[in-house]
Amino acid sequence: MNPAAAVPMPDFLKLLAHDLRWQLLAALAESDRRVQELVALLQRPQNLISYHLSQLRTHALVQERRSSADGRDVYYSLDVARLQTLYLSSGQSLHPALAGEVPAPPDTLADHPPFRVLFLCTHNSARSQLAEGILQAQGGGMVEVYSAGNEPGAVHPLAVRAAAAMNLDISQQQPKHLNQFIGQPFDYIITVCDKVRELCPAFPGEPHQIHWSFADPAAVPGSEEEQVHAFLQTARELTTRISYLRLMMRRRAGSE
Repeated sequence: MNPAAAVPMPDFLKLLAHDLRWQLLAALAESDRRVQELVALLQRPQNLISYHLSQLRTHALVQERRSSADGRDVYYSLDVARLQTLYLSSGQSLHPALAGEVPAPPDTLADHPPFRVLFLCTHNSARSQLAEGILQAQGGGMVEVYSAGNEPGAVHPLAVRAAAAMNLDISQQQPKHLNQFIGQPFDYIITVCDKVRELCPAFPGEPHQIHWSFADPAAVPGSEEEQVHAFLQTARELTTRISYLRLMMRRRAGSE
C-alpha cells in the first residue's frame, strides 16, 4: 500500500487552500471587519465574499456578531484559538514533529522603542479600561498603553472586579476623553466598541487601526452573577486578543 495514500489531506487545509479564503483570514487576522470593508479591501464582488465567509463560518474559523452601533451591520472576526488547534492537528497528521508547541519568539524588542497603544470605547469604563490594564501587565516595557472614550464616565466596579479576578489592579485607572490624545502619535489605535469606531478621529503617523467588536458587558441584563460573568468573559477574550497582539508587535519589531 502506498503510505502517502493513507494520509489524506485534512479538510481544514483544503479549506485554506483557496486564495480568497486565505485572503479573508489574513484580513480578519488584523481586525474585525464588515462585509463591505472586506469587499473594498479585497476588491472582489460582495456575493463572492459572502459565499466564502459562509464556508469559513461553517467550519467555525470565523465568527460573526451584530454591530451595537448599527444593528444592520455584522462584524466578522477570526477564531484564532480554533485555527491554531486545527493547524497543529493537521500538521500532526503529516508528521508528529509538526504538532509541538511553537517556540517562543526571540526578544526582538530589546532595542525597539515602546509601542504606543490607545484603546477606545464609548464610555472608557469597562472594555477599554480592561484592555489597558491587561496590556500594561502583559507588555511591560514593550508598550506605552492608554485608553479613552468619547463620552467618558466612571470606571465600572465590575470591570475592577473582573480585573482583580485575573490578579490585575485597575482601580487607580481614570476615564479620559479621546480629545486628550488627538494629535499624539500612536503605533496602534484599537477600538473595542462598534459605536466609537464610527467616530474615531484621525491620528498622525498612520497608526495601525484595529477594531475588536466587543459587546458592552455593562449592558448585559440579569442577575449580578450574570453581569459578573459577562465582565469576566470580556476580560478573558481581551486577554486572548492582547496575547496575539503582542506576537504581532514582536513580528513588526523584527522587520523594522
